[in-house]
Amino acid sequence: MADPGMSVAPYWELTFDADGEVDGPERDRLLAEVTGHQLRDLIVFAHGWNNDRAGATRLYGDFYAPVPGFAPHARIGYVGVIWPSMLFCDERVPRSAPSVAAPPPAAAPALDEETRHALLETFPGKAQLIGRISLMLEQRHAQESEFAEFGRLVRMLVEVVPGGPQPLFAADTLAEGVPQSEPVLLTGETAAVCGEFAQALAGLAAPGSAAGPGSPVAAEEFALPNPWDGARELLRQATYYAMKRRAGTVGERGLGPVVGQLAARAPGLRVHLVGHSFGGRLVSFALGGLPEGVRAVKSVTLLQGAFSHYTFAARLPFDARAGGVLQGQENRIDGPLVCCHSRFDTALGTLYPLASRMADEDESFLGVDIGRRLGPRWGAMGHDGVQGVPGTRGLDLAGALRGPLPAEGCVNVDAAAVVRHGGPPCGAHSDIVHPELARLVLAAGRIG
Repeated sequence: MADPGMSVAPYWELTFDADGEVDGPERDRLLAEVTGHQLRDLIVFAHGWNNDRAGATRLYGDFYAPVPGFAPHARIGYVGVIWPSMLFCDERVPRSAPSVAAPPPAAAPALDEETRHALLETFPGKAQLIGRISLMLEQRHAQESEFAEFGRLVRMLVEVVPGGPQPLFAADTLAEGVPQSEPVLLTGETAAVCGEFAQALAGLAAPGSAAGPGSPVAAEEFALPNPWDGARELLRQATYYAMKRRAGTVGERGLGPVVGQLAARAPGLRVHLVGHSFGGRLVSFALGGLPEGVRAVKSVTLLQGAFSHYTFAARLPFDARAGGVLQGQENRIDGPLVCCHSRFDTALGTLYPLASRMADEDESFLGVDIGRRLGPRWGAMGHDGVQGVPGTRGLDLAGALRGPLPAEGCVNVDAAAVVRHGGPPCGAHSDIVHPELARLVLAAGRIG
């Protein structure tokens, strides 16, 4: 049941492993207790990158804290989803009062002890492999063969087989029903990919680039980057790829069926799914895991979702044969899908589109605003909202809170008024603990 320090009650946690298997006793406790509280609404929140249960629980306590004050007469229960993800040490866990982080050193390729430990926890049984990757980041040998070996080790870590198709849970789009091939960041020439990441990081750290994408970066700022300056970012993005795959697995195989069990146990219960970063992907894939006919999900709120803005599109504007892997799944919500986005999220505005491109491998982005160059095709939910879904509404945060929100369909909410603080490399990606966003969750679900 609830942690005595939790800000709200009743509160439960649901823990899932990397294959989507739920902790049986936790699930059974939730199913047994939820009816006794005579709840009308249950808010289920899935974190993004995080390293431990304590950090995730603090996030849930901080985010949920203002909810009872906004809806004092509502009968609300709260769930925190715990799943195996990964936080690098230079990223910030969401906090109630975020501060602007200091820019990292120009070159910080080696793995600190905290990040090494997190990798060991995220990829159990691969200590020797992680040790070799860490050593290469420290040594920074310039030979082409060293970069090739580094790329091979990273692929082994995240279990990518060159030339093979992506597992369905890792795909955001489908071409004629077939998941896209592995991303070029894991299959392309490692030195070139690391060089592009080094250029992007230099641009984010450059004076005048604090606003993220939209601020042009002069070509001379990218002069002769050392590809090893981008190698750590390659490791980060490869780790994100593994978490992205896990988020889909946990959502569809784990959380979706549990929501179905809740609907069977408490037929009148209204479930509201909330996800940050890859947690947004997790709760979105949970829609595909709902048993047939279940209409218990009354709203979905995505906070800086770290997956393609075309995931729900029936057709991609640049390829009529392809569509989003979750096309039409928004119709399984008996209410709206609300997607928060912010231009201050540089993790999604610059690094995500660069890491996500699957074509144009030979192009160089030297001296080009990467967010502008790649964003329309490879953009993320949390950067510019849901794309390619007819009827999607767009509002700013103040307008969304004035309400009422649409009763169904996709709604993009520009949350840059509050989601705006954070330094490189991720910008405001984790700046989500705000009472305005808690109010938005209530508004999306028509709670109270």
